[in-house]
Amino acid sequence: MFVRAFSVHLFTATGAGLALMAMIAAAEANWSVMFLWLIVALIVDGIDGPLARRVDIKRNAPQWDGVLLDLIIDYLTYVFIPAYALISANLIGEGWSFAAGLLICITGVIYFADTRMKTEDNSFSGFPGCWNMVVLVLFAIDFGGWAAMFMIIGIAIAQFFSLKFIHPVRTERWYKLSLPVMLAWGAFATIVAWTQFTGPGWAQVGLAVTSIYLLLAGIVQQIVPER
Repeated sequence: MFVRAFSVHLFTATGAGLALMAMIAAAEANWSVMFLWLIVALIVDGIDGPLARRVDIKRNAPQWDGVLLDLIIDYLTYVFIPAYALISANLIGEGWSFAAGLLICITGVIYFADTRMKTEDNSFSGFPGCWNMVVLVLFAIDFGGWAAMFMIIGIAIAQFFSLKFIHPVRTERWYKLSLPVMLAWGAFATIVAWTQFTGPGWAQVGLAVTSIYLLLAGIVQQIVPER
């Protein structure tokens, strides 16, 4: 069982390699390739949790803290690299892009250190720092500089309020809808990144719709009690 459990740790650790590949692409201003690497990292992050629970990783390979390993990689792929891309691409205008990148990095690291981030139903309390998804949408859809900046400020603030955000894999309520929506988001994001954020239009619309669901579903669950 140790070998199986340790292999899951190694699988999680591949996320660090994917982060490095994404950072190399970002340094070359190859945003399309960067986001494709980040999407692969997102897939790894979605798979390693169920695998860890299946092999009872805390019991069979306790020498390594899987949660800490996951958080280190998630900060790189969810927060730091997307913030770098936003600044380097000057995505929302001179000066504002730098300010937004700093805001994302600083608030993101505070959120990832918050021990209250998980709720009883395995959702997230506060926006879960998924800036990789937010910045990808900003690359794909031109909201205008002011609207994008206000969106980033609003989402950054939402990290520190007890607003519920679903975990598409672990939140049981609406799971049969949430998981397909997340898979659809991944497909739309891949298509948009592959085409260097130029279309097709239906993929951009799909990306917007699925993003809205993933952003607001948990808050709606808070407002509408389960019967």
